[in-house]
Amino acid sequence: MQQNNYYIITGGPGVGKTTLLNELGRRGFAIVAEDARRIIQEQVAVSGEGLPWSNKELYAQLMLEESRKSYQRAEARLSPAKAVFFDRGIVDAVCYMLMEDIPVTKKINKLVASCSYNTSVFILPPWREIYKTDRERKQTWAEAVRTYEGMTQTYISYGYGVTDVPRDTVANRADFILKQISGK
Repeated sequence: MQQNNYYIITGGPGVGKTTLLNELGRRGFAIVAEDARRIIQEQVAVSGEGLPWSNKELYAQLMLEESRKSYQRAEARLSPAKAVFFDRGIVDAVCYMLMEDIPVTKKINKLVASCSYNTSVFILPPWREIYKTDRERKQTWAEAVRTYEGMTQTYISYGYGVTDVPRDTVANRADFILKQISGK
């Protein structure tokens, strides 16, 4: 079912997605945290194989499943009338699969169709000045740029419209998104 109040904020690594989501949460909006970082943290804690630098297919499966669960939890707990902002969506997992040459099956496409968001997706472009790596984010700058390009194309191929969020202060980025969704 299409959830017109479910908005995705996406982009490559290290572009300020989580900081922006936290600002929207501070302003009273419901936010849904990114699943990928949590999966990595959990897999590292249990010496698991579901890591992007270990078993890419297992990692992709975990991302798909956790994205589905996050979507379903939002449906069960959050008001259908208020905007909900997701730090990435299920299509991000598909993009990862495409970038890693992991087959995207009909079953996966059916799963993606069952978790549809507002057709306006907000993407944060690469921003070298704020980009940094850490224990969970190991991508190079070139990989971050490639991810942004892949995300843009993947969302478009799944029927979403992609809007670049300008590089600006966190408050101005949040204002930009809120103006876009209010139509003002």
